[in-house]
Amino acid sequence: MDSSMWEQIQITVRNLVLSDSMLSLLASTLILIVAILALRNLINRYLAKHVPVTEVRRRWMVQSRSALLLLLTLGLIIIWGEELRTLALSIVAIAVAFVVATKELILCLIGSLVKTAARSFDLGDRIQIKDFRGDVIDQNLLATTIMEVGPGKITHQRTGRTTIIPNSLFVSEPLINESFTHDYVFHVFTVPFKREEDWHGAQQAFLASAQRHCASYLEEVRRYMNKVSIRRGLEVPSVDPRVTIQVPTAGEVHLVVRVPAKSGERGFIEQSMLTEVLLQNDFSVKQKAEENREEAGN
Repeated sequence: MDSSMWEQIQITVRNLVLSDSMLSLLASTLILIVAILALRNLINRYLAKHVPVTEVRRRWMVQSRSALLLLLTLGLIIIWGEELRTLALSIVAIAVAFVVATKELILCLIGSLVKTAARSFDLGDRIQIKDFRGDVIDQNLLATTIMEVGPGKITHQRTGRTTIIPNSLFVSEPLINESFTHDYVFHVFTVPFKREEDWHGAQQAFLASAQRHCASYLEEVRRYMNKVSIRRGLEVPSVDPRVTIQVPTAGEVHLVVRVPAKSGERGFIEQSMLTEVLLQNDFSVKQKAEENREEAGN
């Protein structure tokens, strides 16, 4: 050891000054340890002289050692109680600061546990949470990555963008899984009409188009939905295409089209039906008036 390092150690030792309270605590601790050791020695001597049976003597020695260890622990707690309380408060303060600093990280880990325990979705499912909607392509303990689908909440085209969702959202926000039944889903879209237009003819045309598009796999969908319902304990839903009516305002009629579709073909079947029905039919006010005049003439 060189002279400079030795001088530094000497300076540190000289500057190390203990307060009176700390010296008193150290002295009390030393006295307690010496007293416990002396008491243990006296007990062992007493047992060696007055307890001739080896098994009994060993049992008493073990019990006395445990009692003395407990007494030593209680004594140390009493002596160092104030310092331990200060240390505990410091630890609590540090813990609170740590929790505040890592709040989002902790929420992400909790969110990961929540979605895993609830089996909210799997890779490939189409989900929506807040304004984020897309197909799940990756997930880990901190975040879930989706391939964005949009624009809006009613279209089914991928935009080519990815969105990284922090798992903390799964703790506080409701999640919509659009791929709950995986292989086949019920796709719903709305077609608005004015009250004076031929919305009744449009209803029949969309129903006929839906039946044509899903006729090839309708029985397969029925078997699949029956299997899913039995597995999950749900009532078996009707899989037949439907076109129902809504009247959101006095002057409008909305046709709500529900058609079973393969999970990856929702957008395709919607566009096919819209193109087919709207190109082959004219539901305008003028066309409806002409049909009414022809019926009146006949």
